[in-house]
Amino acid sequence: MRVITFGYQTWGHKTLSAVLESRHEVVLAVTHPPSDNPYEQMWSDSVEELARAHGVPVHIAKRPDQALLEAIKAADADIIVANNWRTWLPAEIYNAPRLGTLNIHDSLLPKYAGFSPLIWALINGESHVGVTAHLMDEGLDTGPVISQQSVPVGAQDRTVDLFHRTIEVIPPLVLDALDRLEAGEVQTVPQDLSQASYFHKRSEQDSHIDWNWPAEAIERLVRAQSDPYPNAFAFHGEKRLRIVESAVSRGKFGGTPGRFSIEAEGGVVVVAGPEAWRGVNPALIVKKVRLDDGTELSASEYFAGGGGYLN
Repeated sequence: MRVITFGYQTWGHKTLSAVLESRHEVVLAVTHPPSDNPYEQMWSDSVEELARAHGVPVHIAKRPDQALLEAIKAADADIIVANNWRTWLPAEIYNAPRLGTLNIHDSLLPKYAGFSPLIWALINGESHVGVTAHLMDEGLDTGPVISQQSVPVGAQDRTVDLFHRTIEVIPPLVLDALDRLEAGEVQTVPQDLSQASYFHKRSEQDSHIDWNWPAEAIERLVRAQSDPYPNAFAFHGEKRLRIVESAVSRGKFGGTPGRFSIEAEGGVVVVAGPEAWRGVNPALIVKKVRLDDGTELSASEYFAGGGGYLN
């Protein structure tokens, strides 16, 4: 089939690579220009460079416009394959090819539509993440599903671990969907949108720790935002403190959320959770921190001066 790819960063690169290595023909690659958003500077394999290296025409756009629509019509494709395209596509684009648009999304839809699904799923303690291949419709990640592949989440997994596992699911998922669509053998499954959840783009504020969260959720946030992602952080006075390593306490600790005071269980105790004054919650054990200048210290070293508050 004649295929147009829409994609960005490593997700788009992996998808384009898979189609290039298949028996299908890539007739146009559409991608975004480079961004200064920290979440878009990681996993930044270039779709443009890969396409040009294979002699594939490239169209670069921040969002759909008339020039993009004309390029799509001129390419005369059977299908669009999209992965990590960051803006809404109108029907005149996603319905332009004969078979419409196959979208690849790194969650088990209908849950975690939108942005940064791996991070949000890890924060929420999901037992599995995954990748979904579905046909695009007028909603955002709402179209009928062709296939899904789930990946288990381990007790100590970080987002980077889940990224590497899910990225390898993309090529077989894409090629299987393309082959079945070409053969007319696809039986799509409508999404149960009563179970859908949509998540916004992450920004710096989303990594700022709220000590009213349960310690378990904060510990997952720390793992979700571990390198190379912008680390979870709090402020100690005017100083930003990035939490690099933490654990949930075995014991119960009470007081005011964000209060640190004693060393225990291999780190420094920070009170956390709802109704913390009751003393029925586990705390977050902070084990390692990083300063804005890149200096890393054990929590025992950094908090050697005694108690105080993180906010």
